Amino acid sequence: MKKIAHIAFALLATLTMLKAQESPKEEDFYKILTPPIPEGIILEVGGLTTMPNGSLAISTRRGEVWIVDNPTSRTPYFRKFATGLHEILGLAYKEGALYCAQRGELTKLVDKNGDGKADVYETVYAWPLSGHYHEYSFGPKLAPDGSFFVSGNVAFGDEEWWRGESRVPGRGWIFHITNEGKYEPYATGVRSPAGISMLNGELFYTDNQGDWMGTGAIFQVKKGGFMGHPAGLRWAGLPDSPVKLTEKQFFAERDNRQHKDDQGRAIKPENTGNEAPQFLYQLKEKYNMVQLPAVWLPYGVHGVSTSELILDDTKGGFGPFTGQVFVGDQGQSNIMRIVLEKVKGEYQGASIGFRSGFQSGVLRMAFDKDGSMFVGETNRGWGSAGDANQGLQRLVWNGKMPFEMYTVKAMPDGFEVEFTMPVDRKSAEDLDSYKVSSYLYKHYPVYGSPQINLEDVKVKGVKVSDDNKRVRIVLDGMRQYYVHKIQLDGVRAATNSWSLVHPEAYYTLNNIPDGEKLKVSELKTTRSGNTATAAATTSVKEHVSPDGKGKTTATASASKTPTWDEVKPLLQKNTCLACHATDKKVVGPSYTDVAKRKYSNEKIMDLIYNPKPENWPDFATPMPPMPQVPKEEAAKIASWINSLGK
Repeated sequence: MKKIAHIAFALLATLTMLKAQESPKEEDFYKILTPPIPEGIILEVGGLTTMPNGSLAISTRRGEVWIVDNPTSRTPYFRKFATGLHEILGLAYKEGALYCAQRGELTKLVDKNGDGKADVYETVYAWPLSGHYHEYSFGPKLAPDGSFFVSGNVAFGDEEWWRGESRVPGRGWIFHITNEGKYEPYATGVRSPAGISMLNGELFYTDNQGDWMGTGAIFQVKKGGFMGHPAGLRWAGLPDSPVKLTEKQFFAERDNRQHKDDQGRAIKPENTGNEAPQFLYQLKEKYNMVQLPAVWLPYGVHGVSTSELILDDTKGGFGPFTGQVFVGDQGQSNIMRIVLEKVKGEYQGASIGFRSGFQSGVLRMAFDKDGSMFVGETNRGWGSAGDANQGLQRLVWNGKMPFEMYTVKAMPDGFEVEFTMPVDRKSAEDLDSYKVSSYLYKHYPVYGSPQINLEDVKVKGVKVSDDNKRVRIVLDGMRQYYVHKIQLDGVRAATNSWSLVHPEAYYTLNNIPDGEKLKVSELKTTRSGNTATAAATTSVKEHVSPDGKGKTTATASASKTPTWDEVKPLLQKNTCLACHATDKKVVGPSYTDVAKRKYSNEKIMDLIYNPKPENWPDFATPMPPMPQVPKEEAAKIASWINSLGK
């Protein structure tokens, strides 16, 4: 008995020690708090801004504006400032007044008598609407001169709901409202520009995945620029338009790269199996007004429904990332950290995970004067991860230093990663601690895109700095315009052997810097054999490869039902996890609920390619067709889904 007790005690001690050595997670550094909200107040947040006196102004999709006094206290005070407006998806403060973008106008709200409520609702400028439900207006954002920028969502097609249309001027555009109340079209090519932002005096915006947008993305906006979606080009020929690319030029260029039917009409990508992919950079090489994303956000990982950008100007109050940028995702209810740099005059950079687990879709963010971040959330009609339809939460740093990639910078021969704390040199000099791959997204009129031309990139060697805080990763085969996924699973911190909280960075390499490359003699090239990730040293080449008839030879039956570990990479790669989870509703139904329908594997495969929105009337966002999913993978996914019902 004593021997058994001794063994049990030793085992318990070992488990306790192992638990103590576990690397910390997101929640160990950044805590999500939910402020008390008075009963009856529904905060489907569309806009957030911190006012000079420290109060928080909130606009809602229900057309209300609330002011929260003492917002970080245990008893914040909520007062309704304005009501009766139309779906306010942005809020700004200027010279004692609040400005909001309603669906059809920029409105100034003024409290003239000082009673805490708006007395004046003044139209600064009204823009046209067709009445389509998807014509959201986002903003306003203040320019350095005090004028405003607003972005306009496209409408959807009547027959193919995901195909964006610009039915009236301003839809699919970013436009400028001057201090005199004058309307100026500024740039076009946007689809669902939910995150118009001003960063250090420069205009940026984020777009959502969909037709012509392979995934979520962050763009710098230049006057006369075109960001890729053709709907707004309908108005490029108007007298006051700064955009010089025409619809005719865009579609002529597109037609050069795709098949046509016997009447000269373009064949949809889903109806042909051997068309060459077209990428946005190919259009830029011909028309210099085309703007590439500064950062592509990996679809299904960071880039489902990209929302607002916010600059960390807290001077350390929010952690070690002052001067960097955070971006929210409404569909996945999370926040990413963005590291930007300028190379050859153009922005580019990396997306790194930051904090997940919010109760609803992250749409707006604002820093409080104490350095914490308020997060405004909404779900209705769009769907999101989380168990709530709306809300206001606060993200607070606890003062502890996380082990993270602080910056990722492009080099002539690879990348340099700087860390928030020194790395363990032995792990950092082991090439098996690294894995790098690159890929791109299609630019085509299908909803979203898988990763195209995915290839591993050979790590030739590394060089660790003398202070152990930086690592040069030298690569063989960098590809301009491609997203480079940099995985550092094997790198450990020097003092506590922690692994990185977020070991993956997705760097969009628009330009490869000039400069001197490292010599082989300067590099460490040893491998321990302890690969940090599966198949770290194998070469991977993955392309969409159906036969000449647009079909593959896969069947829906599988001799063995795939496990979660086997099917998860397929769900991630094909962006399925952007809208579905195993056992809870996100944008679409859970896989468990699909399994309860008792469809055959063949039926589930057919529904992947030809969804039936009427099958799920309780979900406001219909599923688009997913022709890019290879049949072999669809068969495995279908088999796994049905296994959930057994």
